[in-house]
Amino acid sequence: MNTLKLDWPGDAASVAVVTLNRPGALNAMNTGMIEELLNLFREQSYNGALRCMVVTGAGSRAFSTGGDLKERNGMSNEQWHRQHHLIEDAFRALWDFPIPVIAAVEGYAFAGGCEIALGTDFIVASETAEFALKEVTRGIMPGGGGIQHLARCIGVRRARELIYTGRAIDAATAYEWGLVNRVVAAGRALATALTLAEQIAASAPLAVRTVKVALGRGEDCDFKTGYALDIAGYNNLIGSEDRLEGIAAFNEKRAPIWKNR
Repeated sequence: MNTLKLDWPGDAASVAVVTLNRPGALNAMNTGMIEELLNLFREQSYNGALRCMVVTGAGSRAFSTGGDLKERNGMSNEQWHRQHHLIEDAFRALWDFPIPVIAAVEGYAFAGGCEIALGTDFIVASETAEFALKEVTRGIMPGGGGIQHLARCIGVRRARELIYTGRAIDAATAYEWGLVNRVVAAGRALATALTLAEQIAASAPLAVRTVKVALGRGEDCDFKTGYALDIAGYNNLIGSEDRLEGIAAFNEKRAPIWKNR
């Protein structure tokens, strides 16, 4: 891959780190990066050994500043539409990814970069992080799910203010508003995210995947419908080998050996 790095920091290859790797361009997303993201999410969704993924940006200045406006300069309407269809596919592949994805954010997470972070399961931000959806200041609007994700995350009124103005908020404000889960010292976002990823990887993978589906689908429906999704998943897990293993490991006072079935 030319614009991404894929690393496996652990011995078990259960945690993957995807690095947006264009530091000289503040990890702005050009067409090549978008294609590579789409292919990576599609391919890794079938990786049975993978338990958690961390997405981060190369360098300390930016997670990603969004679409590459230098590449977009002079694009025809047709070229813009064609690129954005690719963006839509890549973001949907992120949202539908079957296992948890954590964003580790240092520096700027602007526009499409902010939308990538919002599309993950949760965000670990360093104290240097800044978040913004700046599209209206460029004559366009957020097109990678940022409007819907931000409104659901921090409330419609706060989302309106940030999106209408393109204003950035710092990590402390993002934490106060519920946009990020943790704020850590500069340079520590990835390490903290990896610690959390390892904790997730130690849990029963089939159970985690089922919970992710229930949370994702339940977010868009009423409580009783969401609870019906919970119980459907719960009943499926009753018959799983991992449920038997989890109970046996507890009673035998040992670590469970998950089979993902």
